[in-house]
Amino acid sequence: MLPPDDFDPPIGIPQDLEPGLRRIVADNPSPMTYRGTNTYLVGTHGLAVIDPGPASKAHLAAILAAVGPDQHISHIIVTHTHLDHSPLSRDLAQVCGAPVYGFGGPAAGRSPIMETLAENGDIGGGEGIDLEFVPDHCVSDAEIIAGDGWSLQAIHTPGHIGNHLSFAWNDVCFTADHVMGWASSLVSPPDGDLTAFMASCDRLQRDAWRVFYPGHGAPVTDPAARMAWLVNHRRSREAAILEALAAGPATAHALAAQIYTETPPALLGAAMRNVLAHLVDLTGKNQISPIGPLVKSATFKLI
Repeated sequence: MLPPDDFDPPIGIPQDLEPGLRRIVADNPSPMTYRGTNTYLVGTHGLAVIDPGPASKAHLAAILAAVGPDQHISHIIVTHTHLDHSPLSRDLAQVCGAPVYGFGGPAAGRSPIMETLAENGDIGGGEGIDLEFVPDHCVSDAEIIAGDGWSLQAIHTPGHIGNHLSFAWNDVCFTADHVMGWASSLVSPPDGDLTAFMASCDRLQRDAWRVFYPGHGAPVTDPAARMAWLVNHRRSREAAILEALAAGPATAHALAAQIYTETPPALLGAAMRNVLAHLVDLTGKNQISPIGPLVKSATFKLI
């Protein structure tokens, strides 16, 4: 369900956000992408394109139209390998010749636990993954990508997916899908990892950011407050799950139906995946355990 706010930007039209930064919203609105994917153009002459977006001829044309006669695209930067963020990097690179930067392929950055769950094949997940993504340059944590009058420092923020990167630009952070103002992130194992997500939240909370520019929705103008809300939100979900399990064993599906009472039916599947992420995390912390193997349909009980 889209939130009742006033973020309704023109689609495909570049908008100035601050000196040296523009945003183009892609033509892919949905309950999971809000108004569409935010593509950012950093720089004034040699430009970095952050998150080219989905495979869309219209959005490719919009990005190219935003490049002025005295400008060129020097870097294509992908925050993570979901189909609403990375696929257009291939077409854009073919047109402009710029290299593509990203953490790695679809499975890069997974924890050993999530790798085991993926190999077992019974945990589900795999929603919206760009399986074909291969960067020209694999970006490491804390690496600095420098261009014409700008520099971006990579921050590995796994959780939404293992290869998720945020980027620091002075006192600004491009948070992609890790922190957004309009909704909390989907965390769906084995690509999503709630243990890693919370650790990434802790890492972002260490710095005094002026603003977050997310992958979807409006800028987050009070990053510290948003981070505090996000962490408390996840902790409250954990508490609700533990309280429900105190009444007896249950599956992720049953817990989602009990806890996400105000969620539209179309999003209950995503809610169930978020609950499953909590259950995997709580299992890792030895607070609960599955009855039988850890699969998406498992019944969990308190220890």
